[in-house]
Amino acid sequence: MSGDGRIYEVFARKKRADRFEHIGAVAAPSEQLARVYAWQTYDEAKWFEMTVAPREAFAAVNRRQAPFTLGGTST
Repeated sequence: MSGDGRIYEVFARKKRADRFEHIGAVAAPSEQLARVYAWQTYDEAKWFEMTVAPREAFAAVNRRQAPFTLGGTST
């Protein structure tokens, strides 16, 4: 993942009845560009719907570490 700006987590589903699944993340200077980057980066499947959310919008519920961290550290 390259680029400047915030990290946006990407979620998608292939059919309306499917649940959203986390498919990756993109770095972008704005939400509008994050949508474009996500669509271009994860276009290998025919997604019915895709959404992005800033990483800092997620809060840990049952762990000290925030979601989407590696090696037990927060970013």
